[in-house]
Amino acid sequence: MRQPATVKNVLLLKAGDAAASVRLSVGDYERWFLQTIGLSRYRFDILHVHRDAPLPASADGYDAVMMTGSPASVTELAPWMERAADFMVEAGERGTPVLGVCFGQQLLAHAYGGRVSRNPNGRETGTVEVTLTEEGRKDALFDGLPERFAVQATHEDIVSQLPEGARVLAGNANTSAQALAFGKSIRGVQFHPEAPVDAIRAVILARQEGLEREAVARGAAPGERLPRLLAGLAPTPAGPRILLNFLERFT
Repeated sequence: MRQPATVKNVLLLKAGDAAASVRLSVGDYERWFLQTIGLSRYRFDILHVHRDAPLPASADGYDAVMMTGSPASVTELAPWMERAADFMVEAGERGTPVLGVCFGQQLLAHAYGGRVSRNPNGRETGTVEVTLTEEGRKDALFDGLPERFAVQATHEDIVSQLPEGARVLAGNANTSAQALAFGKSIRGVQFHPEAPVDAIRAVILARQEGLEREAVARGAAPGERLPRLLAGLAPTPAGPRILLNFLERFT
């Protein structure tokens, strides 16, 4: 008789809410993670840390901790951010694998003494390519992936100064720190491995006025950027692979 596979317990720290139009069409951030990862082998506890949900005393009851993206910015620190950062660092240092996505990576970088800034290259949005560094090609987070692959992205901030000891695992022309390793079991990615194409499309449409203003301010022709972003959207099978690599290779 086959034994059921062990179910892993994952604590998902929700760091913000998607725009109302995004939530209506594709659900909120936590839904993207649950749908992309699946629920057959994983059990999720979701904590709304941006709404001051109390954190557990430790992460010892969990196989992994993950943090979502957020419309908030690490450049405008709030008490809940500091609490969540301390929790993730302590969890990782005690041996629980931690993965920060987008805002989550930036918060980890801040916690370890790095700097987060507005991206001087402008917001990176849509389906983009990233390239693994030599360190990234050896890292279990990217097992089975080629040196270059497509991911979904949407961010204005970047890790502009690395913490001491952090290693860059992936980058591109817009953002040099697309993935970071903070010690043995703590990882960050600036892109969104959890986001399907329809989620990024919804985010682009929700932000189209701001995207248009920024594009025109940077010299683009009016009405040019949005159609180009939407036309460039494509599936990114590397995303689910990265999340499953984290949950299977680090736990």
